[in-house]
Amino acid sequence: MQDHVSPDLWTEITSALLSEFADMPDAAEFVRVTLRLLAAMALGGLLGYDRERRGSSAGLRTHMLVALGAALFVLVPLQAGMEIADLSRVLQGVVAGVGFLGAGAIIKLNDSQEIIGLTTAASIWLTAAIGATAGMGKLATAVLCALLALIVLSALRRVSQRVSDQAEAERQP
Repeated sequence: MQDHVSPDLWTEITSALLSEFADMPDAAEFVRVTLRLLAAMALGGLLGYDRERRGSSAGLRTHMLVALGAALFVLVPLQAGMEIADLSRVLQGVVAGVGFLGAGAIIKLNDSQEIIGLTTAASIWLTAAIGATAGMGKLATAVLCALLALIVLSALRRVSQRVSDQAEAERQP
C-alpha cells in the first residue's frame, strides 16, 4: 500500500514557503533592499581596498562584511516596521560590537612602546556607520561619507607622514 500526500498538504507547504519569503512582497522592495545592501558592500569595499593596499590587518573583505552586516542590522528592523526612535538601540548594539572588532586590530608593540592599528580600528568603526547609513536608505550621505573617509585615508596620509618625519627629525640630536 502506497502513501499519498494530500493536495491540502502541498498547499500548506507552498503557503509556508511563500510566507517565509514575504519580506519582499514586490519588485520595488526587492530593488530597494538589494540596492541598499550592495551600496553598503561597495562603500565598505572602497575603504577596505585602501586598507588592504596599505597592508592593514583588516582589508577589503573585512570592511565589506562590516558594512554589509551593519546595513542588515538596520534594514531588517525597518522592514519589520520598527520606529526610527527604537532603532537607536539596534545602532547602540552595532556600535558596541564593532568596537570590539576594532579593538582587535589595535596592537601595542612592547619594545618600541608604539601602538599600531588605530587607523584600521577607526576605519572599521566608520565602515559600520556607512553601512548602517546605507541600510537606512540614506545613500547620498553614505557615499559622501565614504568619499570623505577616502580623502582622510589616502590624501591626508601623506600630510600625516610629513608631520611624523618632521617630528622625528626634530627629536634627532
